[in-house]
Amino acid sequence: ARVAFVMDSLLRKIGLSGRSFVPMLIGFGCSVPAIMATRTLSSERDHKMTILLIPFMSCSAKLPIYALFTAVFFPQHGALVMILLYVTGMLLAVLAGLVFKDTLFAGNPVPFVMELPNYRLPSPKSVVLLIWDKVHDFITRAFTVIFAASIVIWVLQTFDVRFNLVADSSASMLAGIGRLIAPVFAPLGFGDWRAATALLAGFTMKEAVVSTLAVLAGGAGQLNTMLGTMFTPLTALAFLVFTLLYTPCIAAVTAVRRELNSRLSALKLVVLQTGIAWVVSFAVYQIGRLLGF
Repeated sequence: ARVAFVMDSLLRKIGLSGRSFVPMLIGFGCSVPAIMATRTLSSERDHKMTILLIPFMSCSAKLPIYALFTAVFFPQHGALVMILLYVTGMLLAVLAGLVFKDTLFAGNPVPFVMELPNYRLPSPKSVVLLIWDKVHDFITRAFTVIFAASIVIWVLQTFDVRFNLVADSSASMLAGIGRLIAPVFAPLGFGDWRAATALLAGFTMKEAVVSTLAVLAGGAGQLNTMLGTMFTPLTALAFLVFTLLYTPCIAAVTAVRRELNSRLSALKLVVLQTGIAWVVSFAVYQIGRLLGF
């Protein structure tokens, strides 16, 4: 309650009340509980707008991607690159909020009214009950979706179009889809089908980007070598920016559909985030080329 009170004046500049700060903060851990937490917002306007801004917060599932690419391409400046990625997400969330408050969500946020309770040490029983409630909600809503999506990706990665078992993942259905969409990423500097395939797998859960690249490389031991042939430091940075901003995982998209009770809204979020990711990544790559990197 006190954090929401302190942040209220700042968030009002982008059209939100201080209550929206907590869901957005949770978004740095995982977008699914963050989106679920927006149901506590009293205003439908704040509810919808906060959901649209949460995907800009870099969830912890993206850390393996950041760690891999910074270790390979920016070993001396890994911490700086990671910090820049987090800051970029937050700055774009602010920019998006400024745009949304004058377009899609024109109007003023609701007045901030919240009781500031006294600090009390919670009882162990209440803590356990609250944890169980949240974990049960996450498992039933998110894990089932992740499990189903993982099975689909496994099938696409294991079989070819005739459903014959493939010895090499490059001959799988997923690789074929990756080759089909790879030209879309060519202007961003990473038009390799393996990068496109990894991004597709990342729709199930973001950690799958790294595991898919490892499979396509023929094992974790060959991963660094393969990345060195696929990317330069500039294209690796553009790839990192794209993974920071592109569509949330399928569990988060499902949470959006349930919270907004609209499949169309969830689809719009996927298109919006991927479009923003493409534009920003394109800008990073092209500006980097102009500067001679």
